[in-house]
Amino acid sequence: MKRFRVAVLANLKKNAPCFEGMSEDQWDDLDSESTVLAIRDAIRQGGHEAEFLEADETIIDTVRDYAPDICFNIAESHFGDSREAQIPAILEKLRIPYTGSKVLCLALTLDKPMTKRILAWHGLRTPAFQSFERFDEPLDEDLHFPLFVKPAREGTGMGISYESIVHDEYELRKQIEYIIKRYHQTALVETFIEGREITLGMVGNLIGPVARRLPDDENAPRNTAGLTFLPPMEVDLNPYKMTDGVYANRLKTALAADLTYLCPAPISEELLDMLNWQAAAVFRVTGALDCARVDFRLDINDNLKPYILEINPLPGLSPVISDLVIEAEAAGIHHTELVNMILNTALSRYEMI
Repeated sequence: MKRFRVAVLANLKKNAPCFEGMSEDQWDDLDSESTVLAIRDAIRQGGHEAEFLEADETIIDTVRDYAPDICFNIAESHFGDSREAQIPAILEKLRIPYTGSKVLCLALTLDKPMTKRILAWHGLRTPAFQSFERFDEPLDEDLHFPLFVKPAREGTGMGISYESIVHDEYELRKQIEYIIKRYHQTALVETFIEGREITLGMVGNLIGPVARRLPDDENAPRNTAGLTFLPPMEVDLNPYKMTDGVYANRLKTALAADLTYLCPAPISEELLDMLNWQAAAVFRVTGALDCARVDFRLDINDNLKPYILEINPLPGLSPVISDLVIEAEAAGIHHTELVNMILNTALSRYEMI
């Protein structure tokens, strides 16, 4: 097998900038040094040369000095509405190949309201929603309590807690104001779908024509060729219903090692087939590449009509605790193999192997 020179691009929490007034969870979506080194070592075990480069303002110089054949990109970046797209934009300008989704996809999917508009246009079921730039904007007539409030452009459950579920106008306005003031961005308000939450990961790239809309005919051919679907995962939230209510930031960070992960999640084959196909459709319409994870909410009143919450085309790869890693392990794919699957998928897409 050909040996490649790989730069692992990421942003370490310990290197993140500090500034006055920043929220305590400001950098919760950045990576630990142990995660980055685990990815680097996995690539080395795959037979390649690999080094970590901090994806900050020095990256233009450091990546040219290192001269990689390809970059393994997990960089979140620090500032800006489209921050996850910044490093890919630089790499494209320098004509350096990289793993994962491209600029437009990463800019789109970080913006949850914009992503939901794309999903709705393609006929993909997502909870009804409204964006709020001010806390006192009128509520759309088609939205009814209970509602769910979260930041428009954050990950790792940031800004999500028990208070995110609101039951009346007072709670709604209070939570919208909190999100806008704390995160300095639009608040996304959507219909709260009571039921289970399932996340489903994929590695690969779709082959051939793929329908962008869900067909009216339920028996129509469904093309998911080229994607490897990982087992669906569900977090057992029963111990936290009275304290968190949902898969909140506190659970995803401080308590991640203490949670009970159900993987494969206990769902029917019929539902799994539907989730796989809808995940592939979301992957396609958002322009995702190489790997992604799609989050669903199962309506307690009708599990066979799942709602798409969002897609994460830059999923975490922390050994043991990241959702995609847990799902891969359930399929017998260990962390080293998963990392190299993603790398090889990108190398194949660039026709380097």
